[in-house]
Amino acid sequence: MDRRDFLKTASVAASVAATAQMFASLLSAEESAPAANGMIYRTLGRTGERVSAIGLGGYHVGKPGLDEQTSINIMHAAIDRGITFFDNCWDYNNGVSELRMGKALAGGHRSKVFLMTKIDGRTRQTCAQQIDESLQRLQTDHVDLMQFHEVIRLEDPDRIFAEGGAMEAMLEAKKAGKVRLIGFTGHKDPYVHLRMLDEARTRGFHFDTVQMPLNVMDAHFRSFGHEVLPVLVREGIAPLGMKCFGDHYILDSNTIKPIEGLHYCLNLPIAVQITGIDSMQVLDQAFEATRTFKPMSEAQVTALLERTRAAAVDGKYELYKTTANFDGTAHRPQMLG
Repeated sequence: MDRRDFLKTASVAASVAATAQMFASLLSAEESAPAANGMIYRTLGRTGERVSAIGLGGYHVGKPGLDEQTSINIMHAAIDRGITFFDNCWDYNNGVSELRMGKALAGGHRSKVFLMTKIDGRTRQTCAQQIDESLQRLQTDHVDLMQFHEVIRLEDPDRIFAEGGAMEAMLEAKKAGKVRLIGFTGHKDPYVHLRMLDEARTRGFHFDTVQMPLNVMDAHFRSFGHEVLPVLVREGIAPLGMKCFGDHYILDSNTIKPIEGLHYCLNLPIAVQITGIDSMQVLDQAFEATRTFKPMSEAQVTALLERTRAAAVDGKYELYKTTANFDGTAHRPQMLG
């Protein structure tokens, strides 16, 4: 091993140890123990809201290969079994995801969930239009949380907070009662998240939530867990995790089993881990993860991260960071306005 490889290996090992130490035993007993229904419930940052630690991902319920009635049945089963956090986005499956979720939440189910969706617009006009379209599809007069979607470019914070930018429309929607809480999401680079948070601080604005990729491989490469998560915890902003399996690529690495991946995410000091659920079997898997979850020791976290290190260091299984494959607004820039 030459000096360069040695230093890289030593740096990664130190990073693994730091992650294990940082996130071991941070969870309270109340936020790590499953309820009688098998679900874990946690507090959403400073908001005081209590939500399920597993969030039902909106993209998967609108997938073309999943028929509408099966999708609705999955959502109803998730509610009946105790999942309260529902995720969605204006652009998922060209609106099909929101339309299906709207149908599933009709007839009294809306009051049983904490409903979140996202918009892509960066201008005041585009953002306002997308908010109204989302509410119409979801068959509701308000969402509990609205997030700016795909904050993945260095200029996104500037556009959102600019005069005539999307934040103006979001604040107007909140004042009108269409939106209760405001957050943002992104999957590309932790530096962009930190820029967004810096821009908010400069303007005296406090986000309620921030959504980002969190998984066993993130700890080794452009880590949101290292760079962003501690900031959110310190500032009382609710962290929302996503991409536990990096679509399917992290599982394709054959380094972890699904339950191990979910346990790692649930061990982080997050409010919710959002995961795609497109079958009753996957729903069962999510509940098995919460039912069997116990806070992990530093040694357990270290062992799991060491097992995934070699596969993770170059980001080849985190394609949302290294390619444009997952960048919907890059493929359809007109959605930004």
